[in-house]
Amino acid sequence: MLQRSKALGGKDYMVQQTADIRKGLKEFFGFDTFKGNQEAVIQSIMDGNDCFVIMPTGAGKSLCYQLPALMKPGTAIIISPLIALMKNQVDAIRGFGESDAIAHFLNSSLTKTQTKTVKDDVASGKTKMLYVAPETLKKDETVDFLRSVQVSFVAVDEAHCISEWGHDFRPEYRRIKQIIKAIDDVPMVALTATATPKVQFDIQKNLNMIDAKVFKSSFNRDNLYYEVKAKGKKGQTLKDILSFINKRAGKSGIIYCLSRKKVEEVAEILQANGVKALPYHAGLDAKTRSSHQDKFLMEEVDVIVATIAFGMGIDKPDVRFVIHYDVPKSLEGYYQETGRAGRDGKEGDCVLFYNPNDNEKLEKFLKDKPVAEREIGTQLILEMASFAETSQCRRKFLLHYFGEEYNDDNCSNMCDNCRYPKKLEDVSKEFVSMLKVVKATDGKVNIDHIVDVLIGKASNDVKAYKHTELEQFGIGKDKDAVFWKSTVRLALINNLIAKNIEKYGLISILDKGLEFLADPRPVNMPVDTEFENVSDEEFENVQIEAVYDEELYVKLKELQREVAREKNLPPYVIFQESSLEDMATKYPISIEEMENISGVGKNKALKFGKPFIKLIEAYVEENDIDRPNDMVLKTVANKSGKKISIIQNIDKKLSIDDIARSQALSVQELLDEIENIVYSGTKLDFSYYIEEIIDDDVKEEIFDYFRETEDNDLDAAVNEFDGDFSHDEMQLFRIQFISEVAN
Repeated sequence: MLQRSKALGGKDYMVQQTADIRKGLKEFFGFDTFKGNQEAVIQSIMDGNDCFVIMPTGAGKSLCYQLPALMKPGTAIIISPLIALMKNQVDAIRGFGESDAIAHFLNSSLTKTQTKTVKDDVASGKTKMLYVAPETLKKDETVDFLRSVQVSFVAVDEAHCISEWGHDFRPEYRRIKQIIKAIDDVPMVALTATATPKVQFDIQKNLNMIDAKVFKSSFNRDNLYYEVKAKGKKGQTLKDILSFINKRAGKSGIIYCLSRKKVEEVAEILQANGVKALPYHAGLDAKTRSSHQDKFLMEEVDVIVATIAFGMGIDKPDVRFVIHYDVPKSLEGYYQETGRAGRDGKEGDCVLFYNPNDNEKLEKFLKDKPVAEREIGTQLILEMASFAETSQCRRKFLLHYFGEEYNDDNCSNMCDNCRYPKKLEDVSKEFVSMLKVVKATDGKVNIDHIVDVLIGKASNDVKAYKHTELEQFGIGKDKDAVFWKSTVRLALINNLIAKNIEKYGLISILDKGLEFLADPRPVNMPVDTEFENVSDEEFENVQIEAVYDEELYVKLKELQREVAREKNLPPYVIFQESSLEDMATKYPISIEEMENISGVGKNKALKFGKPFIKLIEAYVEENDIDRPNDMVLKTVANKSGKKISIIQNIDKKLSIDDIARSQALSVQELLDEIENIVYSGTKLDFSYYIEEIIDDDVKEEIFDYFRETEDNDLDAAVNEFDGDFSHDEMQLFRIQFISEVAN
C-alpha cells in the first residue's frame, strides 16, 4: 500500500502527501477526483488529527477512512453497530484488494476458527481495516489482542449512536473512548450521516473530541423526491405500494415496517403478487439474514422489507425507492433510511405512508422507559409528525431540523408539497397573533400550549400558567388547531421562532420574530394536512374486493367453452370461474403474469394460457386499457408449508384419513385443499387409493360423466350414480379426473 513520505517537510510535504492521496484514490478505487469534503478529511486524518465528519448518505463517507487506512502503517479499527453493514463493506473492500486479508470484521457471527484467522491476518500486518462491533470491542480478550498490534487510527462509524438524542442510541457507544484509551492513544475519527447540533455536541463531548476538526457537508440530497401519503386501510395501502412497485418493475427498493410481523406479512403479500421480495429483521437467524441481504445485493430479489428498529446497513448504490409503511420514530431515522435511496446520485423516491395512530403506537413503546428517555422519545416522535403533516417544502423542513438553512425555491419540485402545492391563504393578521402569543408565553411552553391559548382552550397547563389571563387568550378561536400549528411550523422553518427539543419542545421568539412584529409583512401559507386516524380494527379486518371487467369476462367465458370443446373437456377443467374473474381484473398478457392469477399455477398457465393471453392482449390494445396491476391484491393464507406436506404424503401413498390426521384437518377440509392444489395445475396421483374403492370400468364410467357434463355440481354427480358413492368419494374421483386430463 502507499505510504506517505516522512522525509519531506513544510509545503513540500503537503504537496507530496496530496499527490500520494490522489494517486491512492486512482490506484485503489479507480476514481480521478474526490467528492465534497473527502480530500480535506483524508488530509486531516493523514496528519494525525481527530476529525468529526458529518456527511449525508451517498456522499462517500466510508472512503474518508478507507483510503487513509490503506495508506497509513498498521491496522485501522472501524467501530460499526451493524453486522450487515460490516460484511457489506468488507466484501466491497476485498473486491478492490489483492487478498481477502486486506479487510476483516470481528463480531459475534464468527466461529472460533474464523476469529483465529482474522487475528492471525491482523497480527501479521496483512489487514489494513478491521471492523468491530462495539459489543465485541469491550471484551477483555479483544482489548488485549488490539494492544498487541499496531493501530493506525480508530474510526467510529454511525457515531450518532453515542447520543441519546440520536435516532439509534446504543449505550455500548458511550464507552468507546474509555476502551480505545486502554488500547492505545491514537487519532480518532467520528462519522455520521445524521446529526442535529445537539447530537453533534454529544458525540464530541463523549469522545473527548471538542477540539476535533469538524467537516460538515450539506444534508441536502437533491436527487431524492420526498412524498407523504395518507395511510388507508391495510388493503388499500398495500395496493398503493404494489402499484408503485409495478411501475418500477425490476428496480431495487426497501420497505420499512414497524414490526417483524408486518415485515413478514408485507413480504409475503408482495411475493404473492409477483414481486421478488424478501423479509429482513432481527428475528431471522443470522444465516437467513445474510442470505436475504446477498440476494438483494446480487439482484436476485428487487425488494427488501425490513424493520425500522433493526435497520438495514445495505451499501447498495442503485436503490431506487424507499417506502416507509409505518412512520419512523425520529426525523434522524427517517433521513438515514431514505438516504439509502439514490446513493449513485440518480433518482430516488422516498414515500412515507402516514397515520397519526402510528405515533400513538410509538409512544406506547416508550411507556416503560425512564422519564428522561421517554420525554426525549416523545419530542422526536412529534418532530416526525410535524414533518409528515406540514404543507411547507419538505426539503426545507428536513434541512432546518439539521440546522441548515435552505431556500425552498431550489427544491425544483422534488417534494410533493412543492410539486403539488396547496392553495395559499393570506394569514398576515393571524401570523402576527401567533407571534404575539409566543412572545407573551416567554419560551416556557410548547406548540400545543400555544395553540390552546390561541383557540381559547383552558387546558390544565394553560390554567396553571395563568395564560387564560393573557389578552391574546382566544384571539384565534375562529380557526382550528391544524391552522395554528401550520403558522407555528412556518415560523419555525423561517427562523422567526425556535424550538428547544432538549427542553421538551419549548417555543421561544427570536430576534427575527421580534423584527417581524415591529414591521409585519404579508404572509401567504398553505394550511397543513389533517390526516385521518386509522384504527387497528379497521386496519386488520379490512376485506379486499375486486371489480372485474364484465365485457372481458364474457369473452373469456366464450373462449373457455371453445378450448373445452377442442380438448373434449368440461369448461371448468380449463379454468375455474374465479380464475376468469381474476383475469378480467388483472389483464395478464404474459405467461408469468398468468401464473399469478388466482387458481392458475405454472403448469396450467403453460397448458391452457396462450389463447387467453392473446385474447386479453388484443382486448387491452383495442380498448386502450391502462392495466391496473394493483386492482386486486392477492392475499396470502400462508399454506405453502401445508401444501408441500400434503403433496409429499400423497407421493408416499398414505390414506386420505391418515393425511387428514397428520395435517389436523377434517377429510372435507383436506379434499378442498387438494382440489385447490390440482386446480392450480399440480398433477397428483390418487389411483392407489381409488383402486381400493372401485374397479377400472366404474372409474372410466365416472370419468366419462365428468368429461361430458358442464355441471360442476358434486351433488348431481352423486345422484347420477344413485348414491353408490359418498360426497367425499365423488369429490376425490373428480380431483383425480382433473389431475389426469387437465394437468
